[in-house]
Amino acid sequence: MTNAATATATATATATANPVLRVAPAAPAEAAAYFRASLVFHADVSDVAAALAADGDPGFVVLDSRSTESWDQGHIPGAIHLPTALIPEQAEQLLDRSVPVVTYCWGPGCNGATRAALALAELGYQVKEMLGGFEYWAREGFAYETWEGGARRAADPLTAPVDAENCGC
Repeated sequence: MTNAATATATATATATANPVLRVAPAAPAEAAAYFRASLVFHADVSDVAAALAADGDPGFVVLDSRSTESWDQGHIPGAIHLPTALIPEQAEQLLDRSVPVVTYCWGPGCNGATRAALALAELGYQVKEMLGGFEYWAREGFAYETWEGGARRAADPLTAPVDAENCGC
């Protein structure tokens, strides 16, 4: 088969491929690098909760980047409240540059934690974003605090296992 015939056959196969494979998966080494990089920048709710629940210092602080009204409605116990807009002027008073920061906001539909992480990184902090935000913290059944005191919801079976301590991921 000539190079032109091979290219035509490849183009035809690609055009008829399903939407998932229309763009071929990355080579394994490229995929490994991409997913490793993702883990450098992100933590998930379950891992953050497990680290905070373990005895001793988790080695990071959790930062809620939402408004005071949102904080009062519910936040992770022990989190530092620092709205994104105030990070440039207040981060140095509240955070130690030698301690990594895990940011969160409302949930997956909000990029507030991303903006907070960017602001902190630009100030020289080591930072990760907690995927899922406060929404998934509450949906996975972890305790949280409100202006009225502590609260907890039953785990949502669509986000967390019903009869297991963790998802096994």
